Amino acid sequence: MKKATFKERFSYWFDNKMSGGSLSLIKLLAVVSIGIVIVIAVLIFLLGLSEDGGFLSALWNSLATVINAWMPFYEDGGPGYLLFMAAASVVGLLVTSILIGIIASAIEEKVNDLKRGTSRVLEEGHFVVLGFYPGEYTLLRQLALAAGGEPRCIVVAGEMEQEEMEQYVRDNIDVPGNVRILCRTVDLFDPCALERCAVSSCRTVIISPTDDFRTAKALLAVSAIINGEGGARVCAVVSKLAYVFPPSIAEKHHITTLQTHETIARIIAHSCTQPGLADTFREVFNFEGSELYAKQFPDADGRLFADVLLRMDGGVPIGVARNGTVRINPPSDMVIEAGDSILFFAASREAPYLTEAAALPPVQPVTVQVSGGSEGTIAVIGANESLSIILRELPENISHVILADGGRGYRDEAAGIAEERGSFLLSFYDEEAPQSTMLMDLAKRASSIVVLSDHEKDDDDADMESIFLLMNLRDIRTRCGLTYNITSEMCREANHSLMITDDNTDFVVASDMASLILAQMAESPELFSVFGELLSNEGNELYLKKAGRLGCSGEKTVAEIRRTALAQGYIVIGCKDVRNRSSFNPRLGDVIRLREDDSLIVIGQD
Repeated sequence: MKKATFKERFSYWFDNKMSGGSLSLIKLLAVVSIGIVIVIAVLIFLLGLSEDGGFLSALWNSLATVINAWMPFYEDGGPGYLLFMAAASVVGLLVTSILIGIIASAIEEKVNDLKRGTSRVLEEGHFVVLGFYPGEYTLLRQLALAAGGEPRCIVVAGEMEQEEMEQYVRDNIDVPGNVRILCRTVDLFDPCALERCAVSSCRTVIISPTDDFRTAKALLAVSAIINGEGGARVCAVVSKLAYVFPPSIAEKHHITTLQTHETIARIIAHSCTQPGLADTFREVFNFEGSELYAKQFPDADGRLFADVLLRMDGGVPIGVARNGTVRINPPSDMVIEAGDSILFFAASREAPYLTEAAALPPVQPVTVQVSGGSEGTIAVIGANESLSIILRELPENISHVILADGGRGYRDEAAGIAEERGSFLLSFYDEEAPQSTMLMDLAKRASSIVVLSDHEKDDDDADMESIFLLMNLRDIRTRCGLTYNITSEMCREANHSLMITDDNTDFVVASDMASLILAQMAESPELFSVFGELLSNEGNELYLKKAGRLGCSGEKTVAEIRRTALAQGYIVIGCKDVRNRSSFNPRLGDVIRLREDDSLIVIGQD
């Protein structure tokens, strides 16, 4: 190997010094400056150019001239002295200029670092949201609302520049004064980068809804930091069962995941025959108005659940928590024991209280008129893995289901489900027909149309395809004077906001619903089983029931409506009129006039 020359060694040394950062450059500049000061002072002293003849005087004059960059006057000394001081002054100018440049560069570098969001978060008990996507603001809004009047810090970690994220937050989220939102730019899959967000000392880590692969990688990165230690919990939603963490690992790392495809499919199945149900789910699960709470009521001890339901004002009891297990819509004769908590739906934890039992007339037997046969035709445009769940969950009064525009890979499974249920005829629309012809034909034959997203496509592409289908279906409905309702699945909240809603269209937005669920799980992890049951295929769910069919039409007090519905196995938490206007948690003594076609928002098993 050829031996390096002095020039190459010096260049190598100098390059290393230059790459050492601002502090290294300032040290080098100081050493060079002091060296020049000493050299000038020594030369002045040895040549006898200083009038007082002292070395210290020459050293001081040289240092002062370099620092001040001050040119000497002719009366300060002889020509030789003036020449050396002039050289010191020029060196001072160079030193000052370089120093200013280094400091300015260091300040600019620090400002850029702050803009990039690379500084460490020094918080405890905060919320960490991993992932930021422009147009998706439901999760942050809900976390801010859930704080109430309490101080809260939310750290948003994303791959976007911090300055951009902060601008989006300022422009789209009304942040209360008691809530601080800090943005940081990090690699979501790097545990070392995530540690800058103080993940190990936070209250909850929330994986913002995204594709399952990215969610799983982010969960692994977080679990590598927490590693079963501390009290931080991790909440995420995944679309496919394959990406749900095994129970033992999830328990060790405090990970809670919920599968969304099944949830979305169930909401679609019921929304397509109950217009307004999708909006009802969003209203119940957001933090505006009333929410779910669990609390002990000493006055309820020893009473029947039915008695508590008819006595509670300011809230609606919907279940009982006992020994870590929550039972929703328990039997009416269940006795509340000491230590039991009442699960209730109210505007705040302190709002409900038990009143004296009101004298109510006896419950009149309700005769529900059953139609002579099945009715209604559902047309499903598009297909994905949710189709099988939708077909299994469709109400019994559906007589005909038409699958159109895709779904060839799901036909055999769909046919098997139709044969298993035996309650509806399943047919497939000719895929070779032009789309305009297909839409017109389906519009004339169907009472409800379901538009499913293509999960194999990019979310934006799938949503734009659904949007154009919706526009054409609405156009046909208007031009032909038809009344069918539309239930559309969409992937992204940002794309949903592009569509103007109307009374005959329900939107089930995957990212929106996932964000609501995540916010609820993050705020009340002890109620996770409740949310899971309300959004699952088993147990109690939300329904819209016609007031006339439950025997609750006419003028009645809220207490009477509660008792009449409870006799049929339902708990009423609100009502929705024919114009799709909802009201929740009415006062116990209020008198409400319900028409036959008005709906009651209930929790039950049917």
